[in-house]
Amino acid sequence: MFNPTYIADIQHLETQESMSADLTGAEITVRCLQEEGVEHIFGYPGGAVLFLYDELFKQDKVRHILVRHEQAAVHAADGYARSSNKVGVALVTSGPGVTNAVTGIATAYMDSIPLVIISGQVPTHAIGLDAFQEVDTVGITRPCVKHNFLVKDIAELAVTIKKAFYIASTGRPGPVLVDIPKDVSQQKTKFVYPERVTMRSYNPNIRGHAGQIKKAVQLILEARRPMIYTGGGVILSDAATRLTELVRLLRFPCTNTLMGLGGYPATDPQFVGMLGMHGTYEANMAMQHCDVLVAVGARFDDRVIGNPKHFYNPDRKIIHIDIDPSSISKRVKVDVPIVGNVPDVLDELIKLLELRKEKPDQTALDAWWSQIDSWRERDCLRYDRTSAIIKPQRVVETLYKVTNGDAFITSDVGQHQMWAAQFYKFDLPRRWINSGGLGTMGFGLPSAMGVQMANPGANVACITGEASIQMCIQELSTCKQYHLPLKIINLNNRYMGMVRQWQEFFHGNRYAESYMDALPDFVKLAESYGHVGMRIEQPGDVEAALQEAFKLKDRLVFMDFVTDQTENVFPMVPGGKGLSEMILV
Repeated sequence: MFNPTYIADIQHLETQESMSADLTGAEITVRCLQEEGVEHIFGYPGGAVLFLYDELFKQDKVRHILVRHEQAAVHAADGYARSSNKVGVALVTSGPGVTNAVTGIATAYMDSIPLVIISGQVPTHAIGLDAFQEVDTVGITRPCVKHNFLVKDIAELAVTIKKAFYIASTGRPGPVLVDIPKDVSQQKTKFVYPERVTMRSYNPNIRGHAGQIKKAVQLILEARRPMIYTGGGVILSDAATRLTELVRLLRFPCTNTLMGLGGYPATDPQFVGMLGMHGTYEANMAMQHCDVLVAVGARFDDRVIGNPKHFYNPDRKIIHIDIDPSSISKRVKVDVPIVGNVPDVLDELIKLLELRKEKPDQTALDAWWSQIDSWRERDCLRYDRTSAIIKPQRVVETLYKVTNGDAFITSDVGQHQMWAAQFYKFDLPRRWINSGGLGTMGFGLPSAMGVQMANPGANVACITGEASIQMCIQELSTCKQYHLPLKIINLNNRYMGMVRQWQEFFHGNRYAESYMDALPDFVKLAESYGHVGMRIEQPGDVEAALQEAFKLKDRLVFMDFVTDQTENVFPMVPGGKGLSEMILV
């Protein structure tokens, strides 16, 4: 008689026997990746990791993506993670491999992105002796990782990799680095991969304090001028659905940070736009004048609230929900701190609010919405739509129209990043991929590669500028090798645009080294890599060019839009000023 349980037991025993066989460190590393369900790893080979590459070559479960620079490997893993809710994985060699990767690691660290970076190291006996391609990887990366490990004992390799994935993906996510000396990758031991790990010093709190949640509910019900302010924590914890339910239940206004865009639908009337240095007038004014502020997965950083002294209001009550206790009251003192996993806390909030018979004062809420609507009438994002020169805002608006708001958008850093955030309406989470905390030029193209790998068949567009794109432009070669049909939107104003804007406003129009001389012909450059290149110079050609590009489903298209050199990003809160001290159009 057929017994599926018996068959399953035999298969389990066979698996256990295979796992207990002697394997090299390189084999163990690859097996660990397979056990974690890793499908793609982004990397660049070198002497210290050749045994690892040899084992990757022998199997087909984990696909290696060869980038052209280690910074791009980490950015690609980063984009992969942001767009998929999976841990991104990168592999680099020792010495310059690691130092090249540091910018990508720091980028992920600042934005709390779950990555595991595996680096090669010189043999254990050579560590500290200035061996060829040796650097102190643990020391160099310590300030910009959630945690790092140097594995000197092969018996600790499997459990260390398990810990790395666990730490990277739980609590407040972040990058974790595992440094593997070359001799450890050659040594052999029995392979046993633990199902779970426990760490006495690392136990992230998941459930918010019930008493604090009750206090938050009471404050919410008493609010007359409420505001819900959300950040990247909503995206990273997959709490967008619960947040949307809460906002609609309460009928409160909602704003997102740059990293939180897509956490609440941008086309919903209750969304008042992005806040902060380049946020909307209505979002910033509502933040400044609300009486109860509910902060969810955000950290009150300098680009969001400006000067904390200006933001301070003794009559405002602040509720702050975050998985990371160190983020609470770090820059702004809050009244009701709630440490916990964002979706779990929002669940509890919603349940308690639905059980209560009371509702917020609707008359006061109507008056508050009336005030917000009057701020909206300032039309702070207006620009000249009749210009004979291509306006960058028009390109982004048209991109939104052509893609029906359904594309994954990556960006580099600068004016184009802010225009993308302002004019592409993100209704879904994990569609907006950008470097918020570190502000890393060169992020856009390699992160788009990772997004495309994680989301095959999806429309992926990289909004960039002629300065940023040249930081990692060699990755056009990677795109060719792996047939990645990205659409690159180059808003080319022949300046480092944000640098020029600050020089115009605060440095007497002295454009010191911000003009981009000797630019390449981007069309020919794209074509030399085997891609399609377009140059668009007239406003009337913008939509047709974008339509044509997105019809080319299997080709990378580099669109070089020649845009207005004088255009600035508005609104703008100058450095050191308060949130409501905006420079408007």
